Amino acid sequence: QVQLVESGGGLVQAGGSLKLSCKASGPIFSIATMGWYRQAPGQARELAATIGAHTNYADFARDRFSISRNMLTKTVDIQMDNLKPEDTAVYYCYLDTHDFRGNRREYWGQGTQVTVSS
Repeated sequence: QVQLVESGGGLVQAGGSLKLSCKASGPIFSIATMGWYRQAPGQARELAATIGAHTNYADFARDRFSISRNMLTKTVDIQMDNLKPEDTAVYYCYLDTHDFRGNRREYWGQGTQVTVSS
């Protein structure tokens, strides 16, 4: 089955940087979009950035985060700079695919914790 494996989370001081990586594996026919979402305690999961035919950033990410992907290795990275305590959350990798019939399938990683100390 399709799996998403995330890496790169951790603890960083405010103003620091982290890079999250996610590698997809398994029977993937066609990738439409890859990206990152996040969920802080007590909050709903929210988009950070996605990349596909277009690149889409949340307002909080637009000037500080940079998303990239490698279609050959099926990886998506997000470089996060000038991190703030409010960026503390579990970050989830996201994959939007289509199977050979054109049916859409979505997948999520297990999440990686990012903690920004003040």
